[in-house]
Amino acid sequence: MQNSNSKTPVVNNTLESEGKALASIWRGIIKGNLENSTKADGFDTRLGKLMLKLKAEGGQRISSDRLKDCGIAKIDKRRRAEAMWFVENETACRDFIKASKKGFTSLTALQAAMKPKAAPKPKAETPVEPKADDKSKVGLDSEAVPQSKKTAQDLALDVLLLVEQNEISLADFEVAIAEAIDLIRPWDGENQKAVA
Repeated sequence: MQNSNSKTPVVNNTLESEGKALASIWRGIIKGNLENSTKADGFDTRLGKLMLKLKAEGGQRISSDRLKDCGIAKIDKRRRAEAMWFVENETACRDFIKASKKGFTSLTALQAAMKPKAAPKPKAETPVEPKADDKSKVGLDSEAVPQSKKTAQDLALDVLLLVEQNEISLADFEVAIAEAIDLIRPWDGENQKAVA
């Protein structure tokens, strides 16, 4: 029978044992060796697979208690996230590494290189000043559909939709709209009169 006062926890689960092994590797890891860490039995690959298994246990987020149970809480959260990203995209990452001419020293650099580049913005052309004899043709299109004005009912519905979207109570809105209306009406002694 084991001593219950022992400082080393008994590890019954394979996730915990894998986490403990990774934590000991993390303490002595040589940074900048992506080739070894992304091999099938490399640190980042093993860490990423463990993170996926922990995430599959339930929920969007792995609890800090669960990370502590597995012994990987002290591994930097960015490293854990990068390792999980690598395992989720392992095939594409390995293909990208093979196709690239330069080597990658970290998963951060690999992630940055794999991100799709934003399309370059076209250079803004300097606007051409219209000549004095050019006439504006704005508004002369006979096929243009005139935009109808909104009614008071339409505006009220639009405002109520905004109130609902912004999670404002109707009581608070009623107070605010009454105050706003009071601001635009001129004072006439004790009574307020709308300008006709």
